[in-house]
Amino acid sequence: MAAGAKGRDDRVARERARIYQARLDYHRGQARRRVRDNVIAAVVGGALVLAVIGGQTLYFTVGPGVPEPTPTPTPTDTPTEPDSEPTPEPTTTP
Repeated sequence: MAAGAKGRDDRVARERARIYQARLDYHRGQARRRVRDNVIAAVVGGALVLAVIGGQTLYFTVGPGVPEPTPTPTPTDTPTEPDSEPTPEPTTTP
């Protein structure tokens, strides 16, 4: 083998290793980005769900969605005569 062929093979091997390492780094970066995006989406989605539930709760407890109270008839107390004494019941003793 000639000396130039060995140098060329080394150069090709280094280039191949560099490309392989770049590809690995790219894929690792993609995986980290996917995880980060999933975490962000879960947090934002959870916050959105909580905001919707809170909004509905406020709307139906404080806002215009509160049902109108219906008046209930109040029983009127009939005045009793405070001076009247109860009538005694007859006794059956001889």
